[in-house]
Amino acid sequence: MAKARELYVCRGCGYETPKWYGKCPGCGGWNTLEQVEIAPAVPTNKKVVAAANGEQAQLCPIRDVDVNDEIRFHTGVSELDRVLGGGIVKGSVVLLGGDPGIGKSTLLLQICQYLGRSLSILYVSGEESVRQIKLRADRLKVDSENLYLLADTNVERIANTILAKKPDLVMVDSIQTMNIQKLQSSPGSVMQVRESTNAFLHLAKSEDIPVIIVGHVNKDGAIAGPKVLEHIVDAVLHFEGDRNQNFRILRAVKNRFGSTNEIGVFEMLDGGLQEVQNPSMMLLDGRPEGASGTCVACIMEGTRPILAEVQALVCKTAYGMPRRTATGFDYNRLALILAVLEKRCGYYFSSLDAYINVVGGLRLDEPAADLSIALALISSLRDKPISGTVLAFGEIGLAGEVRGVTNLISRVKEARRLGFDTCIVSKNALRELKSAGIDGIELVGVSTVREAVKKVLDN
Repeated sequence: MAKARELYVCRGCGYETPKWYGKCPGCGGWNTLEQVEIAPAVPTNKKVVAAANGEQAQLCPIRDVDVNDEIRFHTGVSELDRVLGGGIVKGSVVLLGGDPGIGKSTLLLQICQYLGRSLSILYVSGEESVRQIKLRADRLKVDSENLYLLADTNVERIANTILAKKPDLVMVDSIQTMNIQKLQSSPGSVMQVRESTNAFLHLAKSEDIPVIIVGHVNKDGAIAGPKVLEHIVDAVLHFEGDRNQNFRILRAVKNRFGSTNEIGVFEMLDGGLQEVQNPSMMLLDGRPEGASGTCVACIMEGTRPILAEVQALVCKTAYGMPRRTATGFDYNRLALILAVLEKRCGYYFSSLDAYINVVGGLRLDEPAADLSIALALISSLRDKPISGTVLAFGEIGLAGEVRGVTNLISRVKEARRLGFDTCIVSKNALRELKSAGIDGIELVGVSTVREAVKKVLDN
């Protein structure tokens, strides 16, 4: 009889190797390899015998599959429904990750109040006692009669409880505390996390019960455990935000039943998380008047245009090498924009420190923010403010040209709705905007960054 073989698996990235290393060859993490036993492979002849027993899987033509009975449970939180693609799909497994204290457990308890009106919910906690959960529920004013609490970490007992009670929704907080008794490894190890998730996945698919799983994150912000964990589940949601600020952003990294481009914006208050229906107004609140180095950018998060304030500070360096710091913006992209401004526009930053900050904790990953970043840098360099009613968006090329971006009409309409009277865009985009017949806002087309500076700062 073949013996089980031993492997070392990285709990950070899932890299497998027969030899132990202090540093993982896959992700570079130190002391992340854990020893696991792999069951022996079934010999080929046994596979052939098993296939010859006559048992066959049932086939279903794709035309006969009825999707009209797909059920989505609306959570009562429109921002969460937006990220999920319309609600929680029946029989799906959702993985919710985020930094400690960001609001994961708070969000789950809050949606229990709405879902508990018509659904029975089982809240499984491996980190808190039932009394502690009750105290938090009282603070959040959650008192649904259909909410049942279970403080246990044994996956077998939890599974038997789910099969016996047949709840409509199961929440597991958190997967790193769950364990299967027959496995020798400790809770939180690669084997325990993977097999526990597989157990909940089997329950969700076989009993058609949606399961929401909370996952811890490591120091790099990725969900702790093997990377295969994210491949098992149907949707992966990440809570982002600075704990020193009240605003939280919920982003879908993976979603089999919806788009991964949507985000949900929340505000953490004393009574829990509150939806932010108008993120642009929230991010622009408290803008300084008459201050240099600020400009407003417009990015698209899925189908929603969001306006954010970009701040830049340029000052003489006190070191041999100037500093470059970007918060909420890609550092390499900042270096590219500084090089273009120096080569194509004649603004020299070689002996100057440059700092970029996006207000509100939002991250600008879209090239449409390039023009706003460039104008804010030049405004700070020249110590000349940009008008508070001017908005700019466009991608900057290496030749110093301003290129068009997508969803122009939605961006301009959002700017007009928030009271902006001038919009700086690529000259090639003016034709599309003029054909849309947008009134109430002046559209200024520019071909290069140098031309944009003249329109904004030299008038």
